[in-house]
Amino acid sequence: MASVANGLRFQESAFVVAHRRREYGPFDYDWSKDYHGLELLYQGQKFGEYCSPGEIHADLKEFRLPMNVVEVASIVLGSMVCDILAGCGETARMETLLRRLREMGHEKYARLLDESDES
Repeated sequence: MASVANGLRFQESAFVVAHRRREYGPFDYDWSKDYHGLELLYQGQKFGEYCSPGEIHADLKEFRLPMNVVEVASIVLGSMVCDILAGCGETARMETLLRRLREMGHEKYARLLDESDES
């Protein structure tokens, strides 16, 4: 459980969303077997995939997550997928996703949490 109300905690490609002092995740991605797309994962379970800009599927309904968590995770994963496919480095990807969260009205989640933020 997080002591900070809202934010993101990353560990390599995986991340959790802290929402109201509770953490949801990890969210992650993995390359598809043919390396032409990405599988989207929640707690290791596939919930969607990116095949091309016109072929994206994601459904987190079965996990009954708070809507803010779904929206934030979707923005983060979408941003990561776009920037990875564009060849952006890690620093640029992080700056872009934090900017996108702010632009989409989720500025309170645009903070990176570390171990010192844990209860």
